[in-house]
Amino acid sequence: MSVKENLSPLLANALLDQPDKLVFSCGSVEEVQAKVGTAFKPHQFVPARHTATLKSRLHQFTMGQVSFHRLKYGASVQVDPECLEDFFLIQMPVSGLAEINCGDCTLTTNCRQGVVLNPTQRLTMRYDSECDQLMLRIDRRELEQICSRYLGHSIKHPVEFNCHLDWQNSPAWMHMLEYIMQMQKDLPGCLQQPLIIRQLEELVISTLLSQQPNNYSLELAGGQRPLAPRHVKRVEEYIEAHAQESLSPAILAEIAGVSVRTLYAGFREFRHMSPMEFLRSIRLQRIHQALSRPEHLSSVTDTAMYWGFSHMGRFSQEYQKLFGEKPSETRRKAHA
Repeated sequence: MSVKENLSPLLANALLDQPDKLVFSCGSVEEVQAKVGTAFKPHQFVPARHTATLKSRLHQFTMGQVSFHRLKYGASVQVDPECLEDFFLIQMPVSGLAEINCGDCTLTTNCRQGVVLNPTQRLTMRYDSECDQLMLRIDRRELEQICSRYLGHSIKHPVEFNCHLDWQNSPAWMHMLEYIMQMQKDLPGCLQQPLIIRQLEELVISTLLSQQPNNYSLELAGGQRPLAPRHVKRVEEYIEAHAQESLSPAILAEIAGVSVRTLYAGFREFRHMSPMEFLRSIRLQRIHQALSRPEHLSSVTDTAMYWGFSHMGRFSQEYQKLFGEKPSETRRKAHA
């Protein structure tokens, strides 16, 4: 199955005619697994039985926190990376088929159906021998920072996209891909300029955020959340400014000028969480920001206790659920 006739020649042959973008061609199963693991992340890799060498190839180029790839294994393989953890991965087959299991979603990608893989979803992927695809790897932290900037506030939950990507029927997405590919082909020197890289990186991320349905789509489209009453906003603002202080439902209700019951009802109706859950999410965000700074020298335990978490096991579970990695992993990456 192929759609090269439906794609512009630029995308149908993207990266294939650029030897300087070739990472590897052919190789043993171990070599292919290692090279693909370096480009994305280490993973379990199971080719079809009795396959010793693979007619594989990988092309790629990187601009900032976004990288473009063209990958074909040349044999039926199964790839199991568990969770991607710190990046989003977009797969757009030019030919062939793949079966993707991501979280509770199972779909077949082909010439008309791509996929957006979220960092926190458990993944297994099976590619047929003809599967040849364009891929985008987008750093999770960079995407969530840009999303926060567009929203005007820190995100309260990880960004999660609808996994189904109807990529060829999105003019904005297609024009963005063609623009980037044309620039890296004709003006490769531009991709060495930090200011240009930054703008192109944000172009890719903003196109994805605006064109692909996600859990912040409604707010990104114009902040069309239900307008919360004044006492809910007052408490949100107070928590943002005083998250390090000892706060209780009674204190927050007094600040809001309403009863505890009214305060909780307002948060449930307009924020779908309790005021104390909102406080906990803000504190987790502050801990994540602290652990992400190389100059932050305090231990994970000391940092968590400073922000009011005394049960380390529960804290670690909540942190991992929100950020897709353990707090110790965030700290290790910052100091690497």
